[in-house]
Amino acid sequence: MSFTETAALYPFPTFNALMNSLSLIFLIIGFYWIKSGNQKAHMKAMWTAFGCSAVFLASYLYYHYNYESNKFGATGLIRSFYFVVLFSHVVLATAILPFILRLLYLAQKGLYQKHKHIARWIWPLWIYTSATGVLVYFMLYHWFPNPPT
Repeated sequence: MSFTETAALYPFPTFNALMNSLSLIFLIIGFYWIKSGNQKAHMKAMWTAFGCSAVFLASYLYYHYNYESNKFGATGLIRSFYFVVLFSHVVLATAILPFILRLLYLAQKGLYQKHKHIARWIWPLWIYTSATGVLVYFMLYHWFPNPPT
């Protein structure tokens, strides 16, 4: 199934994958800016990443509350891999949310040393959850689809 066909059949999952992709991109851009010493651009990129993640979460919750989800269509080792990725994605995404909120608070208050101390642990996890969100989407809707009946 092409990306366009999938987007037409499943607009929420496609939109959610787009939001995860944008979050991932802005997380990388934010990292680049802070390493380049541009704190203002870093903050804008990180707030944009947070905004994309927040929109993703709202859309994801709406979709799963109102619509039946796809079931993963593959069997064997790839099925096990999918569920390991999905489980780690969900657990980490849930666990890091309070830390992300704390990071934003610390940055807004100008407590940059505390922010940096937490960010070096949370940023890679946020990268992972954004990337695995996109991976789960492709595995579930493009590579191994099994649409609801």
